[in-house]
Amino acid sequence: MSVRRFLTALAASILVCGAVSLAQAQNAPSKGAAKPAAAKPEAKPAAAAAGGVEPTLIGQFGTWGAYTATPNGKKVCFALAKPSSSKTNPPNRPRDPAYAFVSTRPAEKVSNEVSVMIGYTLKPGSESTLEVGGASYSMYTQGDGLWIKNAAEEERMVDAMRKAADAVVKGVSAKGTETTDTFSLKGLSQALDKLAQDCKR
Repeated sequence: MSVRRFLTALAASILVCGAVSLAQAQNAPSKGAAKPAAAKPEAKPAAAAAGGVEPTLIGQFGTWGAYTATPNGKKVCFALAKPSSSKTNPPNRPRDPAYAFVSTRPAEKVSNEVSVMIGYTLKPGSESTLEVGGASYSMYTQGDGLWIKNAAEEERMVDAMRKAADAVVKGVSAKGTETTDTFSLKGLSQALDKLAQDCKR
C-alpha cells in the first residue's frame, strides 16, 4: 500500500473514531450504551483500509494530534491537523475534509515529511504552494495529495512551521476550483517533539 493511501486511510480512521467518541459523549446523558455501540462498526472500514491498523493518539497539542501506528510491523509516527479555515473560489464548492500531516517512518529513514491531503483531485500539472513564515514552497501534486517539490527545502520548511502561527496551502481542483486552507501551527512543535521521543527505534 502506498504511503499516500495509508495516510488517507489513517486520517479517515481517526476522523471516524473521533466522530464515534463524540457520539458516545453526546449520547451518554440519555439512556445510553445502545446507540454508541451501534456507531462503532463504522470505524472498521477505515481501519481495514489502513491495513487493519488503528492509529494510537499519544498526545494532543493545540490543533495537532500526535499518532503512532504499526502497519505491516513497521512503525509510523505522524502529527495530523485539519485546517482552521478553508475557502473555495467559486465559494461553497463541495470537497472532502483536508488534512496536513508531518510523518516519520524510521524503517524507510524518512523524518518529518510534510504532506497535505487536500480533499479533492488536484488539477494535473497545476502549481500548489505552502506558505509559512514569509516563505512560499512549491508543492508537487498527485491525486489529492501535495508534497514539497524540492526535498532539500523540507527541513527548512518544517523549522519555519515550528515557529510560525499558521501555514497557508493553495491548490486548484481538476474542475478549476481554487482553494485556500489555513492550518494553525499551534502545538505542532510539541507534537513533533513528542513523536521524536516516541519514534526512536
